[in-house]
Amino acid sequence: MKPSNREEPPAAENSRATKRKHSLKSKQFDRRNKHAKRQRLTVSETLTISETETQTTFTLKPDPSRNPPTSNRFEPIRSSRKRNKTRKRRKSSATDECHRQWTFSSRDYSNFKDKFVVVSYNILGVENALKHPDLYMDVPPEFLEWERRKRLIREEIKRYNASILCFQAVFCSFPQEVDRFDDLDYLLRKDGFKGVYKARTGDARDGCAIFWKDKLFTLLHQENVEFQKFGLRHNVAQFCVLKVCRVLIWYHMKQNLPEPEICEQTSVTTLSRSQSLVVGNTHVLFNPNRGDIKLGQVRLYLEKAYKLSQEWGKIPVLLAGDLNSSPQSAIYQFLASSELDVQQHDRRYMSRQVEFSSNCRDFKFQNGCRNRGWMSISKPLIYGWSDEELRLATGSKQVTQLQHQLKLHSAYFGIPGSHKTRDNNGEPLATSYHSKFMGTVDYIWHTEELLPVRVLETLPIDILKGSAGLPCESWGSDHLALVCELAFVNNGDQT
Repeated sequence: MKPSNREEPPAAENSRATKRKHSLKSKQFDRRNKHAKRQRLTVSETLTISETETQTTFTLKPDPSRNPPTSNRFEPIRSSRKRNKTRKRRKSSATDECHRQWTFSSRDYSNFKDKFVVVSYNILGVENALKHPDLYMDVPPEFLEWERRKRLIREEIKRYNASILCFQAVFCSFPQEVDRFDDLDYLLRKDGFKGVYKARTGDARDGCAIFWKDKLFTLLHQENVEFQKFGLRHNVAQFCVLKVCRVLIWYHMKQNLPEPEICEQTSVTTLSRSQSLVVGNTHVLFNPNRGDIKLGQVRLYLEKAYKLSQEWGKIPVLLAGDLNSSPQSAIYQFLASSELDVQQHDRRYMSRQVEFSSNCRDFKFQNGCRNRGWMSISKPLIYGWSDEELRLATGSKQVTQLQHQLKLHSAYFGIPGSHKTRDNNGEPLATSYHSKFMGTVDYIWHTEELLPVRVLETLPIDILKGSAGLPCESWGSDHLALVCELAFVNNGDQT
């Protein structure tokens, strides 16, 4: 077709077409403008939320639909950066100190001037970590290194402003290596502590250690029990009789001040008479099937504590340790109630560790079994014990009814806590966590001459389950320290 033969549109048609084109553009521009206004309105409204809810990031998200409702055009979504950080925190982290909170007694202790903080802590023996890698499969190797862990343990103890420390699984010297107790002793002396150590008998290299603040307590007496002498394996217990120093600073040195300034700026009590107490520390046999040996060790532990208390003027008793028994166990019942009929219990389940360790990753299993231990305690069923098992458990093959003379109270039971960290008995849900176990085996017990002022809650179960196990980035052991502040009853009237 030749160009000269092409028909040109009339001028009027050109004008109408141009107007239609401009009108269409104008309408599209108006729609975009209105849409933009809605965007600005919605974003400005969400900015107020994001300022207060810092964990949520509001991001503009295109919607494929042509005319979606305004309320659905912008959805709150988590930024990938924050999501990654959250994953890392969950992986690392039974960790943040903010997850361990103090819980206080409902009683007013303002007039009780003689208070002290005690810590019971299984610090994970070096040899245990090396010999049982199956317990720490998901734990990065650097988290198991002693040099790193001892630094974390020391920093943790400083945060608690502790007065008395009861450590379990403290390893003594290896050939050509630094003695672990000397290692800890050196560091803790810098922080004002003195300590004593008792190693296990036999080939094992770990033991127990008690430390106390030198300015607050004086060691009057030290004594140990070697269970092997009674045919009860190579575990040990240690005891210290501590006397409160003449001047006790009421919840001491909350500010890091020189001693003269402390006396001027904090409450100080000059004791009218001497305050002393028995401090016991032990690490009971692990073997879940040997309830007879476990019970025998606990029995001797309590007997020695009572004897020392009587010898030193019926003074208060404080007992700490890793008892390798759950709060649902017969051993726990013996401590709490002062009596036990051993024939109502199978020695293989005296500590209730088996049912708790068999499915540690699913903590609902443990919660479901919370009351079963106590239910089995009241069963009339009679179990058969051999003469040798009775002798180990009770001290005589003729004895089936056990009693002890200490009226003991659990420090954590004495101060009710949250369901997130406590079981139905009032004890922590978990004081230990590794690849094959999550549960409670550590305790602080005291006689009625001492009262719990506050306790430090353990980590919530969801935090523990979100981690790879203990130790981790912020905690230096596969156990969590139990921490309690106690007050002497007999000076509550002092002002």
